[in-house]
Amino acid sequence: MARGDTPPERTSDGRFVVVNGRKWRATDPSLPEDAAARLRHHLMAARRAVRAATTAGDPDAERSARARVHRAKVALGERGEPWWEQSEQQRRRRWEDGLAELDGT
Repeated sequence: MARGDTPPERTSDGRFVVVNGRKWRATDPSLPEDAAARLRHHLMAARRAVRAATTAGDPDAERSARARVHRAKVALGERGEPWWEQSEQQRRRRWEDGLAELDGT
């Protein structure tokens, strides 16, 4: 979301955001803001790395960058097992493990 933009519309249950008429899984609302911010930082860095790798025609770097994008999105709760089906302990472990892995790369 660009600065000054309004947040995307959410479904009534809060599980999805709606962007241009398409539903996307929302970030897990139980994530502490500092952890969510760090994960978003990793996500955006990985997306930039995907673009750089595709521009350079480097399939190995692209594969690695896409794996980092996926890991960040899983940690945010936007992919993988739905966050609303996980216990609080599972949700915490998901984002803590994701941060540990992404911080180490």
